[in-house]
Amino acid sequence: MDLTVTNLAVGRGGVPVLAGVSFALAPGEVLVLRGPNGAGKTTLLRSIAGLQEPMAGQVAGAEDRIAYAAHADGLKSALTVAENLAFWAAVFEQTGIDQALSAFDLHDLQDRRAGQLSAGQKRRLGLARLVVTGRPVWVLDEPTVSLDAASVALFAQAVRAHLAAGGSALIATHIDLGLDARVLDVTPYRAALGAVASSDEVFL
Repeated sequence: MDLTVTNLAVGRGGVPVLAGVSFALAPGEVLVLRGPNGAGKTTLLRSIAGLQEPMAGQVAGAEDRIAYAAHADGLKSALTVAENLAFWAAVFEQTGIDQALSAFDLHDLQDRRAGQLSAGQKRRLGLARLVVTGRPVWVLDEPTVSLDAASVALFAQAVRAHLAAGGSALIATHIDLGLDARVLDVTPYRAALGAVASSDEVFL
């Protein structure tokens, strides 16, 4: 398995949000997280990606194998598209950016500074970073924000190529990407409403 999550409990500010979450993700497989806004999908993904400690349970297979992408594009505005991708490739000790440029239709923009890109172009560049990481497990939080229909199709094709190469993906999204995916609804794993402080819900 690429990733195994066992009886995971996650929270915000010490307040439980989700508990008892268990699943396994195999090479070539995509799992889509569903649930209403505020259900805890972002908190769960951040915990799996190692950005915050879970309250209980285990995540196996994550060490140095996950590429995480959330709402921030992680771009340096003064660098060009190509320079941004080269920077992230170097961070992950990888070489070559052509595959990433092609996957997200960025060849014609490669000499443009990131700060001069539209919101959709920035999003495509931010997602193209996944390709240059060389990491097998993609953990993605609402990756299609700011993308038009054509760019969503590019993203879905990039995921298919990643899966075909033996990678896997865990994606929180409300839209149908046309992928052959398992779906995990996090709603049954939510902590009791009385245990969640209203002041914390805005951060979930």
